[in-house]
Amino acid sequence: MKICYLGDANSIHTKKLCCFFRDKGYDVSVISLNDGEIEGVKVYSMAMKIENQGNSIAKVRYLRNIIKIKKLVKEINPDILHAHYATSYGLFGSLMNYKPYIISVWGSDVYDFPKKSFIHEKLLKYNLKKADLILSTSKVMADETRKYIDKDILITPFGVDIDKFKTNNMNKTVEDGLVVGTIKTLEEKYGIEYLIKAFQIVKNRNKNLNIKLKIAGKGSKESDLKTLCKELNIENYVEFLGFVNPNDVPNIFNSFDIAVFPSILDSESFGVAAVEAEACGVPVIVSDVGGLMESTKPNYSSFVAKRKDSNDLADKLERLLLDDKLRKSMGMNARKYVEDNYNCIDNFNYINNIYLDLLGKK
Repeated sequence: MKICYLGDANSIHTKKLCCFFRDKGYDVSVISLNDGEIEGVKVYSMAMKIENQGNSIAKVRYLRNIIKIKKLVKEINPDILHAHYATSYGLFGSLMNYKPYIISVWGSDVYDFPKKSFIHEKLLKYNLKKADLILSTSKVMADETRKYIDKDILITPFGVDIDKFKTNNMNKTVEDGLVVGTIKTLEEKYGIEYLIKAFQIVKNRNKNLNIKLKIAGKGSKESDLKTLCKELNIENYVEFLGFVNPNDVPNIFNSFDIAVFPSILDSESFGVAAVEAEACGVPVIVSDVGGLMESTKPNYSSFVAKRKDSNDLADKLERLLLDDKLRKSMGMNARKYVEDNYNCIDNFNYINNIYLDLLGKK
């Protein structure tokens, strides 16, 4: 099979998908707006960063790239043309008039883009209408997409490598005490300040409890979050780990006893980091955001806390911190939940079956 993806060659999700089908012996190509490399995959870079250019220049380059991409697609002549992101790459794919053509929605393309203006909404509807199939990583995002198109939408989650993300207690020591942690970009929308405040509440209510908070990631709010820790007099119990190499993420999750993802967004397409933590046998606490909750099984592998509510988050943290049996059982449940639902090999094989079925219908 010959597959051509329209998507960002630097995206970890694009890379994992390409590598899976490359290893199946398929001929895989990626047409990307950014420079990038994927071993064993032909990457055609348009090297166009629209957000850094003037409006008129961006439009001219867009038009030039439409012509370039159309020529490339004709030369590649794939069995499947698959765009990842319903707007930018989805527009390119829609203008190719190629069959069969698939669009995967990713998040902001359906949550934010169509709300910018009537024209943006019409453009999204046009792109979705041109697709033979639409895929979504979560049910809640599929529901959002159905506001703009009356088509069946197949659910194809972002799974994880369960051989890479697995339980490894070698990183835990008694001296660490109990570790609450998160791995996230340090931006306001991810609600890290509420985690810090919840941690302080728990610490004040349980003076003799040996607990630490580890925060991994970089972002514009890092300085503000460190200042908040000092103001709350918990800076000695909070460790900022900084940028984390993707290869080190499993080890860091394994150093946590509880992982917390307190997003304050109105919508999240999916919670990949929550799935990664669960795969490592770590119980998680997520805020009540659709895609986040869908990536866990509430009251089985996770607890759900109210958005922007440090007191509710503190209550959920306390339940897990003070009940060893509950915390450990939910950790085991978390691993099983991912094995049953979010093993990336199973998820990618499902996409492969979608391709085969589509080609059979063709």
